[in-house]
Amino acid sequence: MTSQVSSEAGEALLGEQRSAPAEAHRGTEKEVRRLDRVIIRFAGDSGDGMQLTGDRFTSETASFGNDLSTLPNFPAEIRAPAGTLPGVSSFQLHFADHDILTPGDAPNVLVAMNPAALKANIGDVPRGGEIIVNTDEFAKRAMAKVGYAQSPLEDGSLDGYRVHPVPLTTLTVEALKEFGLSRKEAERSKNMFALGLLSWMYHRPTEGTEAFLRSKFAKKPQIAEANVAAFRAGWNFGETTEDFAVSYEIAPATRAFPTGTYRNISGNLALSYGLVAASKQAELPLYLGSYPITPASDILHELSRHKNFGVRTFQAEDEIAGIGAALGAAFGGSLAVTTTSGPGVALKSETIGLAVSLELPLLIVDIQRGGPSTGLPTKTEQADLLQAMYGRNGEAPVPIVAPKTPADCFDAALEAARIALTYRTPVFLLSDGYLANGSEPWRIPEVADLPDLRTAFATGPNHTQADGTEVFWPYKRDPETLARPWAVPGTPGLEHRIGGIEKQDGTGNISYDPANHELMVRTRQAKVDGIEVPAVEVDDPDGASTLVLGWGSTYGPITAAVRRIRREGGPIAQAHLRHLNPFPKNLGEVLARYEKVVIPEMNLGQLATLVRAKYLVDARSHTQVNGMPFKAEQLAAALKEAIDA
Repeated sequence: MTSQVSSEAGEALLGEQRSAPAEAHRGTEKEVRRLDRVIIRFAGDSGDGMQLTGDRFTSETASFGNDLSTLPNFPAEIRAPAGTLPGVSSFQLHFADHDILTPGDAPNVLVAMNPAALKANIGDVPRGGEIIVNTDEFAKRAMAKVGYAQSPLEDGSLDGYRVHPVPLTTLTVEALKEFGLSRKEAERSKNMFALGLLSWMYHRPTEGTEAFLRSKFAKKPQIAEANVAAFRAGWNFGETTEDFAVSYEIAPATRAFPTGTYRNISGNLALSYGLVAASKQAELPLYLGSYPITPASDILHELSRHKNFGVRTFQAEDEIAGIGAALGAAFGGSLAVTTTSGPGVALKSETIGLAVSLELPLLIVDIQRGGPSTGLPTKTEQADLLQAMYGRNGEAPVPIVAPKTPADCFDAALEAARIALTYRTPVFLLSDGYLANGSEPWRIPEVADLPDLRTAFATGPNHTQADGTEVFWPYKRDPETLARPWAVPGTPGLEHRIGGIEKQDGTGNISYDPANHELMVRTRQAKVDGIEVPAVEVDDPDGASTLVLGWGSTYGPITAAVRRIRREGGPIAQAHLRHLNPFPKNLGEVLARYEKVVIPEMNLGQLATLVRAKYLVDARSHTQVNGMPFKAEQLAAALKEAIDA
């Protein structure tokens, strides 16, 4: 969904959708309270549709014009054991009438579809928070499965919360009687009942969800209408029941966004669109050679839908074949991409080294997750920085670009393509599971504002030999970028050798000469070192003595923590890195200005290791490797300690 933000009207469009909830509350006696923000978490079994429920609530929230940030969280198993703690799937959404940066530290509202969902998430809900519980699932067997000796709804353990016991399953089945569905089929719609109830509570638009359901189940119109009926029943339940005496309004975040057209977007979707945009701006076909792996598979799925933009996708039999095909496409003149996660990078490492040697543009998109080995497929981690930097045999330098938010994945893809095409090199694009699955509003850019990525192919001889003969040298370099020419196979007169054995400077012939090898190694390193990247910007309004330096997805939590510290009067400076190889040229000077440098990372200090080694700065790590993003409050406390130390 898209919405317009106008500097004159100061409102999000899609007014027809916004008017539906407002009309529904006119004339009622229930209290309506205005909030500036709220954090909601939907939780249930992995088969309860919590991700779909969260996605729909998010889409309607985006169309309404709120700023938002999401955190999907689900098991790695395709179908985890029902009713167990490892099988709990959740979706957290933070939305507000102002600029926000994270999905929130703790939910104000928890929707728990069963005992496991309640037990797995109750520790995150602050006292006084609201809990909506599906009472139908609190049978003895289900409670015993997660260690409840007696019902938490009756033993007083939830007295500190505002608990709303709702028989979601029973109400859903009753609402769908007329459709002639089996009880099991009807029960599957209880997530739509819950969505309708929450949509009533927070005055969310409804037309978009109803249209979505009818489209999603277009081939099963009875199921589509049953889901719509369950959704409406949930809305009506909120409107009529005495248990929900208050509903809430969160105004659009009109001041948070510059003028433009916006839509809600996830990191993987933004990255996919960025790759398509890069291919169009480069006037090259886009080729993706990939093997499915969590959490990168969505990019393969999305790009496969865009053949009309000249996109060709190849689902290979394994990771090695995927990157091999992509490198072949790069040799053939395409904008070539391979997508994977950490385990796949390990398998692709030899071919990445080959791409370094062949000096061909290739984008390696690594959506990081917890490791080692299979590790935590559905959890996030900044685990692969050192692997991207050094995870190859020999001296094989590769530029590294890292987006900072889900929407920023679009721009990061364009930047990675710029570097690859300009300097004829493979480039790592390091996203992670938090960015990939999370979402936020994205301002759709004007095509005229996108960078020009066109690059010229070699068309004829580029070197004159001593005897006057004109020949093509595949490793004759651009004096500014050190890039070699890109020759499309089949172009007459441009035949040349490729392969993994060391090349002779200029001619590209096989060479074992020691001096030539040293020259080629140093030249490839100099090419990466000489890549033009923007200077790192420092946010330091108070002349602080402590700098917090981040990279990638830590941007949101770090910025939220910095804002908290500054609101309390604490001076702290902030800088964030998009380019990790090469570093911005002014980074050393920036680091030298501060007495203390703190680097929060979702690993054991990989960027801190690089910074300490390169700049001899006593950078302090603040690390976390629990598969979840930083919480702003905890990070603010750690930064305060660093300031006061």
